[in-house]
Amino acid sequence: MTERKPRKDATRNRAAALAAADELFSHGGSAEDVTMADIAAAAGVGKGTLFRAFGDRTGLIRALYAARLQPLTEAVEAGPPPLGPGTPAPERVPALLDALLCFKLDNRHLALALEGTGADSPYRTEHYERWHTLVRELLHRIPGAADGGFTAHALLAATRADLVEHLAGTEHASREELRAQLARHVARVLGVA
Repeated sequence: MTERKPRKDATRNRAAALAAADELFSHGGSAEDVTMADIAAAAGVGKGTLFRAFGDRTGLIRALYAARLQPLTEAVEAGPPPLGPGTPAPERVPALLDALLCFKLDNRHLALALEGTGADSPYRTEHYERWHTLVRELLHRIPGAADGGFTAHALLAATRADLVEHLAGTEHASREELRAQLARHVARVLGVA
């Protein structure tokens, strides 16, 4: 059986909903205050259209996050160094964490909304498990690196959206400061200069 292509209006409505959600999450106050009704109105579609396309608010947030994360995912899966698979682990781990930090800085509103969905533990989401597995496997390739599982969690914790928001928003740390602090932390943990 062949897979049906989505109707043109469904594709257009999905794109409009994602754009509206992105706008509302980036300019609204708290992510919890943005409702499916708000997104539907901003996108010019019915609420039922959103629920059919995304299932629920969390599904919409996940879809938007995945779309934003796609270029980084592609760079990690098949790109050149320092993010790509051909990079030695001691160089790749800091590059991955730096890229995640930059992604969270650039997409704070969306990352906060996703991490704040409360549907389950943030450590059980597909995107987190993928990053944790990759960092853990890379740590196992670094001689003398600490326990891969715990250390991967600890390193990824430095890129959590709530921490990034606190440091960049509340403490007014600049992007350059945050990147430098993360690089020093990762170097200490990995035992590299």
